[in-house]
Amino acid sequence: MDRTPPRPPAGPVRPLVWLLSRSTNLVVRLSGGDPDALREEITAERMRALVAENTQLTAEERTLIGEVFAAGERPLREVLVPRTEVVFLDAVLVLSAAARLAARSPHSRFPVCRASHDEVIGFVHIRDLLAPDPPEKDVPVGDLVRPVKFLPPSKRVLPALSEMRREGCHLAIVMDEYGGVAGIVTLEDLLEELIGDIRDEYDVQDAQARRLHGGVVEVDGLLNLDDFAAETGIRLPDGPYETVAGHIMAVLRRVPAEGDSVDAGGRRLAVARMDGRRVARARHDAQRLFYTS
Repeated sequence: MDRTPPRPPAGPVRPLVWLLSRSTNLVVRLSGGDPDALREEITAERMRALVAENTQLTAEERTLIGEVFAAGERPLREVLVPRTEVVFLDAVLVLSAAARLAARSPHSRFPVCRASHDEVIGFVHIRDLLAPDPPEKDVPVGDLVRPVKFLPPSKRVLPALSEMRREGCHLAIVMDEYGGVAGIVTLEDLLEELIGDIRDEYDVQDAQARRLHGGVVEVDGLLNLDDFAAETGIRLPDGPYETVAGHIMAVLRRVPAEGDSVDAGGRRLAVARMDGRRVARARHDAQRLFYTS
């Protein structure tokens, strides 16, 4: 953790600093804000105006804060962890069985559901399951649930972060338009959208994008279209999807298979690895796509 003393507080950007996180020392230092400032409600438009009025910020600092605002405007549907990647625990599962399941997962919070994944009743933290003095091992995990928040997919990152912090919620369920579960977001997820990746020694290192030889870029199938464009310089067309995997499936009009490829800006975007029926990894390279008759 950076222990460099902060610059004198610049009052006009205090709301922005509060909204991000009192632990984000980088933003505190760059904006000159006071993380313990008054927790007042303020609109994104007003915060932009306050930043524009602040004469203490450098051009680089303004650019950084501008990027934070841009990220904060993204809807949750673009940043959520999709339900296919979420580990759900059945409410009737006994504690000992839930603990074994959680121990094999890289996650720390688990939605608890009844009957189906669309009936979430709360969540449990891995500490609840692996505590030194846990309840009886045959207690159903549904008896240990903590309250969970429900959010619409259209809600923006910045307001969602503000709302979750104000209410002390660490995990929220994102619902789709039909009342089903689309996925989840956590406070850490939302902060990472604003200030970059937050990793600790327990995180699984699986890069969303990595550069290989010959100009090939391998990406996670769940990479969103904006991040794909940033990594490859290729803007995939908009459609009824948010991810690279969704684009590939929409073009193929079927469940992809390893080796399948589609046109991406005149270049080849190929399925490198499948995870069940989902594109896990895809590779974009400099090879022109040749069409066959």
